Amino acid sequence: MGDSKTILNDCLYFTANALARVITRMAEEEFRKTGLSPSHAFLMMLVNDNPGIGQKELCEHLQLAPSTVTRFVDAMANKGFLSRQSEGKASRVFPTPTGEDLHQPIMDAWKGLHERYSRVLGRKEGDGLTVMIDAAYDKLNKAG
Repeated sequence: MGDSKTILNDCLYFTANALARVITRMAEEEFRKTGLSPSHAFLMMLVNDNPGIGQKELCEHLQLAPSTVTRFVDAMANKGFLSRQSEGKASRVFPTPTGEDLHQPIMDAWKGLHERYSRVLGRKEGDGLTVMIDAAYDKLNKAG
């Protein structure tokens, strides 16, 4: 089995997914304090920081498909955290006062997540890894 482990660990697909599972578990634990999933929390963070943001911009920032972002916005609107205003074909998303109240708990969870993986990886190493992964995503995404 020694060779199989090496083969798997030398595979970007395998190692990226393994890392995603570990960091997702950590994020879910940290963001659970907000009552939101990490994805919903990041959506709220963007809307709170950019009231009136368009769904297209949300898609770009979250790196998600329009249908996924629409589903997230619908869920958060149904919970009373967001509202939509239509401008022709465009839809603008705004936080409600209840959604604005989530700002600090979300920021605390985000900080907690960063501190948690920084304790394990080291702050400099964790931040460097984040930059490298983002750059790899951009290159691979553009290459199609």
